[in-house]
Amino acid sequence: MRIDVRGPRFGAALTSVVLAVVLITGSGWLLLAQAVFFAVGAAAGVQNSPYGWVFRTLVRPRLGPPPATEDAAPPRFAQTVGLAFSVVGVVGYLVGPQWLGMAATGCALAAAFLNAVFAYCLGCEMYLLLKRVGV
Repeated sequence: MRIDVRGPRFGAALTSVVLAVVLITGSGWLLLAQAVFFAVGAAAGVQNSPYGWVFRTLVRPRLGPPPATEDAAPPRFAQTVGLAFSVVGVVGYLVGPQWLGMAATGCALAAAFLNAVFAYCLGCEMYLLLKRVGV
């Protein structure tokens, strides 16, 4: 399946905002909500995640046709990586130690920010690297 390249960047921008708010507030519950969004994106595909739905129904109709499309598998893998970091972060915030939650959230924020601002998806690059080495 191919997806509009702007969709994952839009989702990464929203994710960046949510993760920044988590770092500012220390809210493990907000990070848990983001983890659920990552889980939906990982299980159903990024185009079917809540942010994907917002992009598809509210944003994309106003933008016109996509300039390019991409395979949905690398962004879906990136959602799985984001899920892993957010779960570790939730454990850190809600169970402890808090520095673990902050560190995991910071790593996820860095990756989401790179995708949103520079169109560089770390999770997608990990996917391609793993595929090249045969995993």
